[in-house]
Amino acid sequence: MIPGARLIILGRQGAGKGTQCVRLSRHFVVPHISTGDMLRAAVREGTPLGRAAREVMDSGGLVGDEIMVGIVRERLEHDDARTRGYILDGFPRTVRQAEALDEITADRPLDGVIDLDVPRDLVLERLSARRVCRDCGTNYVASGHERQQRICDVCGGDVMHRDDDTPEAINHRLDLYEQQTSPLIEYYGGAGRLMVVDGVATPDTVFNELTAAVEASRRN
Repeated sequence: MIPGARLIILGRQGAGKGTQCVRLSRHFVVPHISTGDMLRAAVREGTPLGRAAREVMDSGGLVGDEIMVGIVRERLEHDDARTRGYILDGFPRTVRQAEALDEITADRPLDGVIDLDVPRDLVLERLSARRVCRDCGTNYVASGHERQQRICDVCGGDVMHRDDDTPEAINHRLDLYEQQTSPLIEYYGGAGRLMVVDGVATPDTVFNELTAAVEASRRN
């Protein structure tokens, strides 16, 4: 295993991307940088960014490029990201953000861009059943037979149904993905920088394929 990595993980929300990003961050010993988590923290804390982003996020929309690029630029300057690397989860979402990221990382190029490919109908099914720890963000799957509030196995926090995981908001996010984020596949693929991993297999199989793709890319 090669220590460290600078990666982007693309894919529809609900493709299991968040869980795999956490596993990859532990495997490569790098921070998992989730722009969604950063924004939700700002909303909880009531910061100016959080207040501006809340209405957009609650409706399933995407926060503007300028704000997101600024957040990521600042985060990638932290010592852990500069010295060890990172897993970027949720960024870039648009070609404009990808172009800005190329400028930000010009002196420390990315090791790889991976598309975790899962069909839309399966993503919708997964997100409808998703539950998330309010404190640490760990994901769970609801069975539909829960009789009481679930407690997180990791930190003991309350496991909740996210406000933006309604069918309407989920479909809106998936529509936005097709319109705005899918062009990233062409952007990175056209430059020979994209690796595609099938996200429908078991979590362990997907993880093994992800790590193999990253390590092969870094050796090359």
